[in-house]
Amino acid sequence: MSAEERRESVIRAAMVEFARGGYHGTSTEVIAKRVGVSQPYLFRLFPNKGAIFLAAAERCVEETSTVLLTAADGLQGEEAHQAMGQAYQSLIAEDPDKLLMQMQVYVAVASAAASGDREFGRAVRAAWMRLYDAAHLALGADADETTSFLAYGMLINTLVSLGFAPEHRVWTGFYESAQPKK
Repeated sequence: MSAEERRESVIRAAMVEFARGGYHGTSTEVIAKRVGVSQPYLFRLFPNKGAIFLAAAERCVEETSTVLLTAADGLQGEEAHQAMGQAYQSLIAEDPDKLLMQMQVYVAVASAAASGDREFGRAVRAAWMRLYDAAHLALGADADETTSFLAYGMLINTLVSLGFAPEHRVWTGFYESAQPKK
Protein backbone atom coordinates (compact mmCIF):
# COMPACT_ATOMS: atom_id res chain seq x y z
CA MET A 1 0.00 0.00 0.00
CA SER A 2 1.14 3.52 -0.70
CA ALA A 3 1.42 6.04 2.12
CA GLU A 4 -1.74 7.74 0.83
CA GLU A 5 -3.65 4.44 0.89
CA ARG A 6 -2.40 3.78 4.43
CA ARG A 7 -3.41 7.29 5.44
CA GLU A 8 -6.89 6.60 4.08
CA SER A 9 -7.00 3.35 6.06
CA VAL A 10 -6.00 5.22 9.21
CA ILE A 11 -8.76 7.80 8.72
CA ARG A 12 -11.37 5.04 8.23
CA ALA A 13 -10.13 3.11 11.27
CA ALA A 14 -9.96 6.29 13.34
CA MET A 15 -13.58 7.13 12.48
CA VAL A 16 -14.70 3.77 13.88
CA GLU A 17 -12.45 3.82 16.94
CA PHE A 18 -13.10 7.45 17.88
CA ALA A 19 -16.84 6.95 17.31
CA ARG A 20 -16.85 4.16 19.86
CA GLY A 21 -14.32 5.45 22.36
CA GLY A 22 -14.21 9.22 21.96
CA TYR A 23 -11.07 11.29 21.68
CA HIS A 24 -9.78 10.67 25.18
CA GLY A 25 -10.88 7.03 25.33
CA THR A 26 -9.21 5.95 22.10
CA SER A 27 -5.53 5.18 21.93
CA THR A 28 -3.46 5.51 18.81
CA GLU A 29 -2.31 1.96 19.50
CA VAL A 30 -5.86 0.69 18.89
CA ILE A 31 -6.08 2.61 15.63
CA ALA A 32 -2.67 1.30 14.50
CA LYS A 33 -3.72 -2.29 15.30
CA ARG A 34 -6.98 -1.91 13.35
CA VAL A 35 -5.01 -0.75 10.31
CA GLY A 36 -2.23 -3.28 10.78
CA VAL A 37 0.63 -0.81 11.20
CA SER A 38 2.92 0.14 14.04
CA GLN A 39 2.37 3.26 16.12
CA PRO A 40 5.62 4.81 14.84
CA TYR A 41 4.37 4.35 11.26
CA LEU A 42 1.06 5.94 12.25
CA PHE A 43 3.00 9.01 13.38
CA ARG A 44 4.84 9.17 10.07
CA LEU A 45 1.44 9.64 8.45
CA PHE A 46 0.05 12.06 11.05
CA PRO A 47 1.98 14.30 13.44
CA ASN A 48 -0.12 13.43 16.51
CA LYS A 49 -3.38 11.99 17.82
CA GLY A 50 -5.16 15.32 17.40
CA ALA A 51 -4.33 15.40 13.69
CA ILE A 52 -5.73 11.88 13.28
CA PHE A 53 -8.91 12.89 15.10
CA LEU A 54 -9.33 16.06 13.06
CA ALA A 55 -8.85 14.15 9.79
CA ALA A 56 -11.52 11.66 10.89
CA ALA A 57 -13.84 14.47 12.00
CA GLU A 58 -13.46 16.37 8.74
CA ARG A 59 -14.09 13.17 6.77
CA CYS A 60 -17.24 12.47 8.77
CA VAL A 61 -18.63 15.94 8.01
CA GLU A 62 -17.58 15.69 4.34
CA GLU A 63 -19.31 12.34 3.92
CA THR A 64 -22.48 13.69 5.52
CA SER A 65 -22.39 16.65 3.17
CA THR A 66 -21.96 14.33 0.18
CA VAL A 67 -24.98 12.27 1.23
CA LEU A 68 -27.13 15.41 1.47
CA LEU A 69 -25.94 16.84 -1.85
CA THR A 70 -26.37 13.55 -3.68
CA ALA A 71 -29.93 13.22 -2.35
CA ALA A 72 -30.84 16.76 -3.44
CA ASP A 73 -29.22 16.53 -6.88
CA GLY A 74 -31.65 17.86 -9.46
CA LEU A 75 -34.30 18.70 -6.86
CA GLN A 76 -35.48 22.01 -5.45
CA GLY A 77 -37.46 23.33 -2.52
CA GLU A 78 -39.62 20.85 -0.63
CA GLU A 79 -38.47 17.92 -2.77
CA ALA A 80 -34.83 18.65 -1.94
CA HIS A 81 -35.73 19.10 1.74
CA GLN A 82 -37.53 15.73 1.85
CA ALA A 83 -34.81 13.90 -0.05
CA MET A 84 -32.04 15.30 2.15
CA GLY A 85 -33.95 14.53 5.35
CA GLN A 86 -34.63 10.96 4.29
CA ALA A 87 -31.04 10.47 3.13
CA TYR A 88 -29.72 11.68 6.49
CA GLN A 89 -32.07 9.39 8.41
CA SER A 90 -30.93 6.47 6.24
CA LEU A 91 -27.28 7.38 6.75
CA ILE A 92 -27.44 7.25 10.51
CA ALA A 93 -29.64 4.13 10.48
CA GLU A 94 -27.26 2.28 8.14
CA ASP A 95 -24.00 3.62 9.62
CA PRO A 96 -24.43 4.20 13.36
CA ASP A 97 -20.71 4.87 13.72
CA LYS A 98 -21.21 7.98 11.57
CA LEU A 99 -23.67 9.36 14.12
CA LEU A 100 -21.43 8.37 17.02
CA MET A 101 -18.45 10.05 15.36
CA GLN A 102 -20.46 13.25 14.90
CA MET A 103 -21.38 13.25 18.57
CA GLN A 104 -17.78 12.52 19.62
CA VAL A 105 -16.59 15.43 17.47
CA TYR A 106 -18.89 17.83 19.32
CA VAL A 107 -17.74 16.50 22.68
CA ALA A 108 -14.03 16.73 21.79
CA VAL A 109 -14.31 20.26 20.41
CA ALA A 110 -16.36 21.42 23.41
CA SER A 111 -13.91 19.78 25.81
CA ALA A 112 -10.94 21.46 24.12
CA ALA A 113 -12.72 24.84 24.13
CA ALA A 114 -13.59 24.44 27.83
CA SER A 115 -9.90 24.02 28.56
CA GLY A 116 -9.07 27.14 26.55
CA ASP A 117 -8.09 25.49 23.26
CA ARG A 118 -10.38 26.98 20.60
CA GLU A 119 -7.84 26.22 17.87
CA PHE A 120 -8.53 22.47 18.09
CA GLY A 121 -12.04 22.99 16.73
CA ARG A 122 -11.15 25.45 13.97
CA ALA A 123 -10.94 22.81 11.23
CA VAL A 124 -14.15 21.15 12.43
CA ARG A 125 -15.99 24.48 12.45
CA ALA A 126 -14.76 25.16 8.90
CA ALA A 127 -15.95 21.71 7.75
CA TRP A 128 -19.30 22.26 9.44
CA MET A 129 -19.68 25.62 7.67
CA ARG A 130 -19.04 23.85 4.36
CA LEU A 131 -21.85 21.45 5.30
CA TYR A 132 -24.11 24.40 6.13
CA ASP A 133 -23.29 26.10 2.81
CA ALA A 134 -23.92 22.89 0.87
CA ALA A 135 -27.30 22.36 2.56
CA HIS A 136 -28.17 26.01 2.07
CA LEU A 137 -27.49 25.86 -1.66
CA ALA A 138 -29.17 22.49 -2.13
CA LEU A 139 -32.29 23.62 -0.30
CA GLY A 140 -32.46 26.94 -2.10
CA ALA A 141 -33.67 28.23 1.23
CA ASP A 142 -33.07 31.31 3.31
CA ALA A 143 -30.76 31.23 6.33
CA ASP A 144 -33.61 30.53 8.78
CA GLU A 145 -34.87 27.53 6.81
CA THR A 146 -31.37 26.13 6.42
CA THR A 147 -30.71 26.59 10.13
CA SER A 148 -34.00 24.84 10.95
CA PHE A 149 -33.15 21.95 8.63
CA LEU A 150 -29.77 21.42 10.31
CA ALA A 151 -31.28 21.91 13.77
CA TYR A 152 -33.71 19.09 13.03
CA GLY A 153 -30.72 16.98 12.04
CA MET A 154 -29.16 17.67 15.42
CA LEU A 155 -32.44 16.71 17.09
CA ILE A 156 -32.38 13.44 15.14
CA ASN A 157 -28.81 12.88 16.41
CA THR A 158 -29.99 13.45 19.97
CA LEU A 159 -33.01 11.14 19.62
CA VAL A 160 -30.90 8.35 18.14
CA SER A 161 -28.20 8.87 20.78
CA LEU A 162 -30.86 8.55 23.47
CA GLY A 163 -31.98 5.27 21.94
CA PHE A 164 -35.33 6.28 20.45
CA ALA A 165 -36.19 4.03 17.51
CA PRO A 166 -37.42 5.73 14.30
CA GLU A 167 -40.89 4.24 14.79
CA HIS A 168 -41.22 5.76 18.29
CA ARG A 169 -43.93 8.41 18.72
CA VAL A 170 -41.29 11.06 19.52
CA TRP A 171 -39.88 10.57 16.00
CA THR A 172 -43.30 10.57 14.38
CA GLY A 173 -44.29 13.86 16.00
CA PHE A 174 -40.91 15.32 15.23
CA TYR A 175 -40.98 14.26 11.61
CA GLU A 176 -44.46 15.69 11.07
CA SER A 177 -43.46 19.02 12.63
CA ALA A 178 -40.29 19.12 10.51
CA GLN A 179 -42.16 19.18 7.22
CA PRO A 180 -41.71 22.40 5.27
CA LYS A 181 -44.67 24.77 5.45
CA LYS A 182 -46.53 25.23 2.19
